Amino acid sequence: MSERKLPKHIAIIMDGNRRWAKENNLTPVSLGHKKGAEVLENITRYCNKIGIKYLTVYAFSTENWKRTSEEVSAIMIILEKYLDRFLKKADLENIKLRIIGDIESKTIPENLRKKMNEMQDRTKNNTGLQLNVAFNYGGRAEIIRATKNIAKLVKDGKIDIDEINEELFTNNLYTAGQEDPDLVIRTSGEMRTSNFLPWQITYSEFLFLEKYWPEFTAKDIDDAIENFTNRERRTGK
Repeated sequence: MSERKLPKHIAIIMDGNRRWAKENNLTPVSLGHKKGAEVLENITRYCNKIGIKYLTVYAFSTENWKRTSEEVSAIMIILEKYLDRFLKKADLENIKLRIIGDIESKTIPENLRKKMNEMQDRTKNNTGLQLNVAFNYGGRAEIIRATKNIAKLVKDGKIDIDEINEELFTNNLYTAGQEDPDLVIRTSGEMRTSNFLPWQITYSEFLFLEKYWPEFTAKDIDDAIENFTNRERRTGK
């Protein structure tokens, strides 16, 4: 593996938890999400170990609230348990956690929101891998949020409209201060971005895998990085 071309930022659409559970005759389907959370824990530690700077994962979209109340409730419980485990290990492994998305929404259980804020505050000074968990996240909503922030700056006379540029817009996104993803991985065979980081992945390399997220391993990260290093990134040049 070439360190020179090691991606600084990997983004993953963790897809296929429910289908994996169904194909393995597991009920309820939330067992797929439970297995997916275990895989995320392993992949996070591995990315930290090999020197990835940022890992952004799509955990729960704004559209996912349309699922059954039973499945949504199970996902909330699984995420809270994941955060509890993360708290016990993050400091030891120097991992920093960021939640990107609308976590102030009243649809999110209060105890889960408190846990998220606690995790972010607890790990804010860690200097290893930064794990961005996209929760209650929608890419279009993020762009609208950034636009409103900038519009308010103009309205309040803090900036002139001619000062609006890509850098300013980027600095008003959830991922402000971070490098854009070099590589986007999606599992489960689906070949779309599903409203995930539309601004940030403009020049990302994409890798679509047939396997479901609960089947994903550290070797898949290695293979994805090897694939990435063999590509010539042009970024419009």
